[in-house]
Amino acid sequence: MFPEKPPRPKRSNIGTEEERTWVEFYRRGRSDAALAAEVLVQLERDAEMKRHHLALYLCCKETLRREKARQARHKRISFFVRWLAYNLFAQPWRALRNFSSEGRDIAIEILPEPQRFTRQAARAVEPAIPLPSAAGAEKANPASS
Repeated sequence: MFPEKPPRPKRSNIGTEEERTWVEFYRRGRSDAALAAEVLVQLERDAEMKRHHLALYLCCKETLRREKARQARHKRISFFVRWLAYNLFAQPWRALRNFSSEGRDIAIEILPEPQRFTRQAARAVEPAIPLPSAAGAEKANPASS
């Protein structure tokens, strides 16, 4: 009456786990560069496995390219941040420090030269009003005038 169906070969637990692991590699291989590199090495060693899992191989290659581009982008951003910090903070500080040391030298140069007083210059500076000790000596000796 009805033809009998041939029995399905049962998968072993190992085969099921192997499939689950490959499915996990497909998922994680798209985002994890370290895993992608390891899977890529394994697939390149075995040509048969590479043919069976060509999509995984290409996914891993793409993940590594994206990771390389991401690292290059981060390198450019970090260079810009270092350049900006240097020009905003370090360079003005260095210029201010150099200016202050040069400013000190300029201020010293602006100061007037010290004058040497001669006796004639000292007499010119003397007050016109006689000192009390000199006035007392003139009163004591009226004959000298």
